Amino acid sequence: MLSRAKPAVSGETAQPDRRRRRGRKIPKLEEYLTARDYCGALTLLEFKRHVGEKEDDIDLWMGYCAFHLGDYKRAMEEYESLTKKDDCHPDVWVDLACTHFFLGMYKEAEEAATKAPKSRLQNRLLFHLAHKFSDEKRLMNYHQNLQDITEDQLSLASIHYMRSHYQEAIDIYKRILLDNREFMALNVYVALCYYKLDYYDVSQEVLAVYLQHFPDSTIALNLKACNHFRLYNGKAAEAELKNLMDIASPVFDFAKELIKHNLVVFRGGAGALQILPPLIDVIPEARLNLVIYYLRQDDVQEAYNLIKDLEPTTPQVKHASNRWVSREHLKIAQQYFQLVGGSASECDTIPGRQCMASCFFLLKQFEDVLIYLNSVKSYFYNDDLFNFNYAQAKAAVGNFKEAEEVFQLIQSEKLKNDYTYLSWLARCYIMNKKPRLAWELYLKMETSGESFSLLQLIANDCYKMGQFYYSAKAFDVLERLDPNPEYWEGKRGACVGIFQMIVAAREPKETMREVIHLLRNTGNPQVEYIIRTLKKWAKDNRVAV
Repeated sequence: MLSRAKPAVSGETAQPDRRRRRGRKIPKLEEYLTARDYCGALTLLEFKRHVGEKEDDIDLWMGYCAFHLGDYKRAMEEYESLTKKDDCHPDVWVDLACTHFFLGMYKEAEEAATKAPKSRLQNRLLFHLAHKFSDEKRLMNYHQNLQDITEDQLSLASIHYMRSHYQEAIDIYKRILLDNREFMALNVYVALCYYKLDYYDVSQEVLAVYLQHFPDSTIALNLKACNHFRLYNGKAAEAELKNLMDIASPVFDFAKELIKHNLVVFRGGAGALQILPPLIDVIPEARLNLVIYYLRQDDVQEAYNLIKDLEPTTPQVKHASNRWVSREHLKIAQQYFQLVGGSASECDTIPGRQCMASCFFLLKQFEDVLIYLNSVKSYFYNDDLFNFNYAQAKAAVGNFKEAEEVFQLIQSEKLKNDYTYLSWLARCYIMNKKPRLAWELYLKMETSGESFSLLQLIANDCYKMGQFYYSAKAFDVLERLDPNPEYWEGKRGACVGIFQMIVAAREPKETMREVIHLLRNTGNPQVEYIIRTLKKWAKDNRVAV
């Protein structure tokens, strides 16, 4: 584009300005295209069309430039107008089909592509459409038509990527790079594959090669931010995006949406309800991240509504589609976790190992759970949900000391008030000979069905561990809340157990007074006989009761 000249102050200065303007050379279309300045090329073409300048294939070039700018709707309009002309070249149909494809109009893309003559581009497009339609038979047919040329191999690599065959895609990209070092953008594709495989440090190294040549690349910087998020934290990731957040060019509208989406993730879900819903049909991960947001808010129904009609096609979707707790879905969840964890694309990734751990957790095979969780625990030291599951598995195999330590790492007040957390922690305290701490957990709870269940746990576990004092206290409260003969029997046994420990000098004699007090809370006729026996021993041993 020519810059607008400043107004002349007088006739003497205006003349040289006009001479300078006449001397300027207007860039040719070829120069814009060579420099990949599609915005400049499109502006020049629009000007020529506006002034009525005749040039061969001006409409075709306008569609080409709009397509490369990412303005697929504008490109589609240009190509559609060409197809209505009598002298339309048949190849325009495949160009139109490509615009339909990028607009998500897959049926229209297929219809347009079939009107075009056979070509390598047509075959590649139909190859991708077969993948979109999940038509495996046609996919293989078009696959067989691919040749050992760069364009076809890049198309094959992209299908591998979309089918989560990341290593196969990497192999193709690296082979092409060996013969075409100037194809710098392939480093971004390789880095993205490594990112998907959870090799974030390797992804960073490969990405750095591209960023050395194109330090302002939106896609590359966004991927670098995602790597920082995985390797460090959301704050470090957000810092990488700060130079992209003020881009005003319409060319980068697609990137703006991507950046807004990723900022929600980097900020731990802040602004999710405002930003993610409009992006559900634009960015595939937006739906899954919104599901995760609802799950973290305990809004299970909203999470389910988002994916109840979604047919899982990737391991990640299968994993997310069964993360709610519902008895009728537990079996399906276990099968999906196993399917993801055992898949070739996920078996060696962190999410894949977590899925296998979840599968064995549901099967109550906790030794196997720990094999998988131990392999990834270094990545989740401060992750409350990971520590919650890890501690439960530790406790389930009897490693109560380490389980208690992991439970203590949890910071979330929501989790710490959850009955599962309280009950497991209480059991750990009891097994680690700290019954008083378990009793204090109960005292902090409000009266409810959960506090009643915790009392039962304390009463029975303390009894098994010979911690009769707190067992008796728990059975005493249970008996007062529910006059069940079973609770009296438990309290009676615990009180006798305390008496035996006092006699053996393993419990302070002063405890006798409280034991008698606990027994008096019962109307059972056996109480008087037991109390007489205790008092007689106390009198003989000069213990005040």
